[in-house]
Amino acid sequence: MFKIFNRQTKPNIEVNYMADIDPQKAEKAFARLFTTDDGKTVLTYLQNMTFARVLGADSSSELLRYQEGQRAVVATIQRLINRGNGNSI
Repeated sequence: MFKIFNRQTKPNIEVNYMADIDPQKAEKAFARLFTTDDGKTVLTYLQNMTFARVLGADSSSELLRYQEGQRAVVATIQRLINRGNGNSI
């Protein structure tokens, strides 16, 4: 008989991958990074690529979900910048 699944083997999953990251330190780093000229250029590019982009009515649900994921990442970056600058949302 073939043994397809070994019950003793546990998946190698890191549950809390951010456990060693200080949130305030990360927020301040985002704020510093994106207040540089290059950072502002990159953030503007990301905002235009995500928030200003409009998909047609015939777009697939996969494409809509993909774009929403992109927007969520950019929104997270903006939120971290605001927190790092002391502007809580």
